[in-house]
Amino acid sequence: MLEKKSYFATEYYILSTAFSSRHLKRQPLGDAVRFPGGRATIVTLAELRDSAPWRQVFQDQLKDHRFYQLLSTTLTAGFEYFFLILEDAEAQVRAVQPLFFVHQNLTEGLTGPARETIDRIRRKFPGFLKLKMLMVGCSAGQGHLGLCRPEDAEWVAEALHFCLKAFARQSRASLIVLKDFPANYRNSLRSFSSNGYARIASMPATRLSLDHGDFEQYLSSLGKATRKGLRRKFRKTAQHPPITLEVLADATPVVHEIYPLYLQVYSRSKLRFEKLTPEFFCRLGRELPERTRFFVWRQEGKAIAFSLCLIHDGTIYDEYLGLDYSVAYDLHLYFYTLRDILSWAMNEGLRAYCSTPLNYDPKLHLGCELVPLDLYVMHTGTLINPIFRRALRFLQPTKHDPVLKQFANAHEL
Repeated sequence: MLEKKSYFATEYYILSTAFSSRHLKRQPLGDAVRFPGGRATIVTLAELRDSAPWRQVFQDQLKDHRFYQLLSTTLTAGFEYFFLILEDAEAQVRAVQPLFFVHQNLTEGLTGPARETIDRIRRKFPGFLKLKMLMVGCSAGQGHLGLCRPEDAEWVAEALHFCLKAFARQSRASLIVLKDFPANYRNSLRSFSSNGYARIASMPATRLSLDHGDFEQYLSSLGKATRKGLRRKFRKTAQHPPITLEVLADATPVVHEIYPLYLQVYSRSKLRFEKLTPEFFCRLGRELPERTRFFVWRQEGKAIAFSLCLIHDGTIYDEYLGLDYSVAYDLHLYFYTLRDILSWAMNEGLRAYCSTPLNYDPKLHLGCELVPLDLYVMHTGTLINPIFRRALRFLQPTKHDPVLKQFANAHEL
């Protein structure tokens, strides 16, 4: 119930001559894929790390090139990372697009009659709907086009649409997935949804405006039942020994305390994709210090909860939660920690609070709105893909969550 994050994936294609431009140099890996107006070449992080275009892409996003580098070196179990260089006809680098390969269970999180049907089939065919995928985007977050210039979005989308299938087939990936792309990419990515790919709704993130003076003012804006319920929970928590809050940029000194709390939440999640490592937690604050905040709650000196948040452009992003479930329900820690984060963010002058998918029922009553995310999916089998696209309409997880339909902007999914 209290988990944060999860998800899908796909695969790509590997090449064989040297790629060179005025910015990037690399050793031969394979033949570049040529498309009208340019070529695409795959490189590894080691070949890419010091290039000027790589430092340029994602510079306006929450998770910039430093975050992708961190994932590529700390989140490696089950993932194989590459980066696609897209050049135009003049050998100018127009984009650097992160990719990764993963084997994924397509029915993760599916419930009800559809789940029962899948389980019956898997008794005879254990590998049913468990496929190798080439995924475009971020293994631990939303996907974005790796543009060197914002105005190149459609050019980059067309280039990706042309070459991804070739890369996927070469690597024997069954699926290509553009993972968790925000809805504002729908126009740029229309060549995918109109030509071979199915665009389906991924589990959405949520957003809450912080246009309030303090938490009490925010609380007063909620419905009467929600307001009374929260105040009752906070009174009950106050009857227990006091809880203290510490906010850190670097989690290294406390990682031995918070990582077990993260694993408690991860193990209870119905939807799992990435599993973070202690190294990830330690390095994140050191490599993105201006954006990283670890909120750590203690009771009688013992860490009982933490939340990993990122801050960018006036918004706080609540990314990962850790809880001690031996006390979490008695202390109403989910709501207690949220109150502290919102209070801190408003005191810092931040304008919005965003959180990752799942746990929608409390978010609905807390006044959040949905942030639609899309998956663009294609099976590499020419004959299978038309059938697969139709099947995806029934497999998409948002269809099986009744709470999502109650959000005011559910139609945007």
